[in-house]
Amino acid sequence: MLEVIRQLGCLQLDPISVVAPSHLLVLWSRLGPYDRGVLDRLLWHDHALFEYWAHAASIVLTEDYPIHRVRMLRLRSNKGRWFPIGRSWLQANAGLRGYVLRELRRRGPLRSRDLEDRSEVEWRSSGWTSGRNVDRMLSMLWVRGEIMVAGRAGGQKLWDLGERVLPRTATQRQIDFHFTRADYPGLAGVLASLEREGRIVQVRITDAGRALAGRWFMHSDDLPLLEAIEGGEWQPRTALLSPFDNLICDRARTVALFAFDFRLEIYVPPDKRRHGYYVLSVLDGDRFIGRIDAAVDREKGRVAVHSLHTEPGVSKRELERAIETPLAELSAFVLATGPRSPARPSAARTSGSSR
Repeated sequence: MLEVIRQLGCLQLDPISVVAPSHLLVLWSRLGPYDRGVLDRLLWHDHALFEYWAHAASIVLTEDYPIHRVRMLRLRSNKGRWFPIGRSWLQANAGLRGYVLRELRRRGPLRSRDLEDRSEVEWRSSGWTSGRNVDRMLSMLWVRGEIMVAGRAGGQKLWDLGERVLPRTATQRQIDFHFTRADYPGLAGVLASLEREGRIVQVRITDAGRALAGRWFMHSDDLPLLEAIEGGEWQPRTALLSPFDNLICDRARTVALFAFDFRLEIYVPPDKRRHGYYVLSVLDGDRFIGRIDAAVDREKGRVAVHSLHTEPGVSKRELERAIETPLAELSAFVLATGPRSPARPSAARTSGSSR
């Protein structure tokens, strides 16, 4: 499991769990049925993983903590998307910040509801966080690395001091190699340097003899895998993907590579949705053949499909046949995992078209 998460880089966390929590679905799509207790152990006992902000709230690798710490320190220096509004609010609520840190040091780990609201200035926003002062303070201290999620109890986060969980350092070289994404400053120079060193290589991607536009790179370590695929060693299968799956989270790349335009419709008014509320993408081998609007039905003991949507050139019958086995396997997995007992930290603290 840990190696799969290494390959993914992170598992996005999302509160919406119509079928199952997204991060569990992402792992299931790659591992098949697995013991969720293994993930809990990696998080709360082995401390091989921790919760932090990647492109969104996510489970990330402890070995990458030094890299995430760069963001933490940047936010501590009052730089980032929550500032200057966040800076002024933090300064106005220095008393609340001090109280939270003292209580965590004395009694942690704690849930947000275990802490009193001692704010002097209320947090104001146009969203759901307005007035939730303790939660907002915890979130700000979290992205700054002052506190971390040390476990969960009944789905609620257990907060503790960051220094009790994951103290690490990183080199600038590690940081450069990790952040190879187009929205990071200095990317062109980093890519050129990594290519000179042989860490990454440029590749040409063709579709029906036509090369895709743009410059594409892959890690040199993955070249044997590419050769194995070209040699016919790859065995295709059908997978159902969470709306937040890593493969499709970069919408532009998904369109370029698969001609598959996936859009989240969870926050779209029902009468304006094209495919449904919680849509699982159907990846059949190396092509997307459709989407299903699904939800778990515990009374009937299955994952129910509200609607099917095929991609161009795919019949409804073809899609139905393709999802029959993975849908049954998903139902068994979701119903087997079911509601969970609390996951607590270890005692020892260590660093288409519709048819």
